[in-house]
Amino acid sequence: MQALTLSAGQGWRWLPAGYRMFRRNPPLLTLLVLTYWLCLALISIFPLVGGVISYLALPALSVMLMNGCRLVEREQRPKLPLLLTGIQRQPQALVLLGGIYLVALVCIMGLSALVDQGALFNFIFAGKSVPEDALENGQFALSAGLALLLVTPVVMAYWFAPLLVAWHGCKPVKALFFSFVACKRNWRPFLAYALNVALWSGIFPAALLALCAALFADAAGFVSALLTVPLVLILAPTLMASFYVSYREIFLEDDVIQA
Repeated sequence: MQALTLSAGQGWRWLPAGYRMFRRNPPLLTLLVLTYWLCLALISIFPLVGGVISYLALPALSVMLMNGCRLVEREQRPKLPLLLTGIQRQPQALVLLGGIYLVALVCIMGLSALVDQGALFNFIFAGKSVPEDALENGQFALSAGLALLLVTPVVMAYWFAPLLVAWHGCKPVKALFFSFVACKRNWRPFLAYALNVALWSGIFPAALLALCAALFADAAGFVSALLTVPLVLILAPTLMASFYVSYREIFLEDDVIQA
């Protein structure tokens, strides 16, 4: 298994390539994203255990999304066995991968709790508001900075790992290692990609919504909702497809296990 090293410019093009893939089959990619969200929402209904199960299911759900992107790229008809490629073959490995990811996040949140007495943990996982004293004394900002620093290598290790397990037959630890190395080698394209994502999923939509709110002050809420729904239904599948593009351009598929 070989990971290529790309230029920063190639990373900048991942998001536009994801949008072009979305335009090839908007119904399928949108439906897959909605299915992904629905599955996580249904799992999360169960208190405590639902949150754990959702993390264990994340790798398999991610592979399902990427299978959909691969079908669009190959112009194949979407069939359930094709959408489940790699999941049925490596279910335990994918669950283990999700478990490793969950444990890593819990450890990071535990370390951050030493700084802010659990304010960040409660904010992310319990939806509780941040105490004013944690904001005023800078503990929350320090804790968030520490968590961001620690979670970055975890995200790098997890980025390609589900596909390396499902499509290449790697063991979870090996997949995490190769994913981390691939991201480290390609930090320049990933930085360019992150900036592009920030522009199109954060800055530009926020500016558009602010402009519409200023122009239509009396109906700001309605206009914002009217714009937010299509933006989300376009951006989410585009981002999903761009994840696939990053994999396709970095990893050679010579050793991909055929369905």
